[in-house]
Amino acid sequence: MSRVGRKPIALPPGVEAAAKGRTITVKGKLGELAHEVAECIDFEIADGKITFSRKSNEPAVRARHGLTRALVSNIVVGVSEGFTKKLEVRGTGYRVNVAGSKLTLNIGFSHPVEFDFPPEVKVAMEGTTTKEQLPTSIITISGIDRERVGHWADQVRRVYPPEPYKGKGIRYEGERVIRKAGKTG
Repeated sequence: MSRVGRKPIALPPGVEAAAKGRTITVKGKLGELAHEVAECIDFEIADGKITFSRKSNEPAVRARHGLTRALVSNIVVGVSEGFTKKLEVRGTGYRVNVAGSKLTLNIGFSHPVEFDFPPEVKVAMEGTTTKEQLPTSIITISGIDRERVGHWADQVRRVYPPEPYKGKGIRYEGERVIRKAGKTG
């Protein structure tokens, strides 16, 4: 059996799970999310736990077993704690502005880059300075759906990925960028 798929998901206090047909709906203090389970996977909600089992031992079904358990586990964590991604914007003269659910980046292009976030994804900004003496702004993207939070963080990062010579650009917090030596005379 799948090592991931056979682990039961314990529901934390204040989180309720219900099944309607092949759909699992999880409600928590932060909101409500649902996931439709494939026909090849069976599930049971009992005693504050959700367990999954598979109907056959084919490789595709075995892979779906662990995936389904992981997706439902992310839903349970999302409605109880939420997910957060932090991005660092490094560069001299780079400015970040957040107004409601709109993010505006002025990062050296001839035009500002704007993002309109959906209402279930929250965005915030703070400014700091790093050891490298490049001014840094930190963008925090949070929400209950891990997939959406990761998607929007990736969309912002793709605007200007970190470059290896000066370290300027947008990177995930804690991301290590291997620096290269520049040209020598």
